[in-house]
Amino acid sequence: MSAASLPARGSLSIGEVLSQLRNDFPDVTISKIRFLEEQGLVQPDRTPSGYRKFSTSDVARLRYVLSQQRDHYLPLRVIKDQLEAIDRGHSPSGPGGVPRAAHLAITEGLPSGEHFRSAPAALRLTREELLNTAGLTSDQLRELEQFGLIASRAGGVYDDDALAVARVVAELGRFGIEGRHLRSFKSAADREVGLFAQVAGPMRQRSGDGRARAEETIRELAALSVRLHTALVQIGLRDISS
Repeated sequence: MSAASLPARGSLSIGEVLSQLRNDFPDVTISKIRFLEEQGLVQPDRTPSGYRKFSTSDVARLRYVLSQQRDHYLPLRVIKDQLEAIDRGHSPSGPGGVPRAAHLAITEGLPSGEHFRSAPAALRLTREELLNTAGLTSDQLRELEQFGLIASRAGGVYDDDALAVARVVAELGRFGIEGRHLRSFKSAADREVGLFAQVAGPMRQRSGDGRARAEETIRELAALSVRLHTALVQIGLRDISS
């Protein structure tokens, strides 16, 4: 419902608007459209003689109002707040929710707490297998081990975690980024983990399900930290581009 791509001036009569809406909203009436106008949810143009003239964006706005009422039973006050947020440049929300900032939509679909649930390692790779699978050179792997980004397990084998890091680093290497450039990533991750452990520590001391609650809290904090990191990087990149 972007007003920028829609006609600024109205050209549709209220009867024509009603005809467009009736298929999806059989109960809508001219009186209903006038009522929504009185409540400030839509503001059609007026001809010199006083007739209403609706634009395509006005119709889209009415569709939004009617669908939020029909599908989510939202009061007009809430819908009006949503529309005002949309007018300020936010994107329409999900079902019955609050509109979200369009330029931060990248945070949608990022890991949830469930993505950080512990799982036993499934892989046992030799050094050569790790290099071949991830696409790293021996020197790159040695550098990553030196800076603590990758560590072998007992017996000199590498697990799923090592492979996940190695693959990302190999992709970064295509842009000239080396292990020494990534020390700050490791340090930042260690600080975050330490902070989360500090927050969840007191929960582990409680009886009952304290340990389970602590682990759940750490997972939730981890997901939120990824969202924050993503938002901050996106903001920084936007500042560079502006």
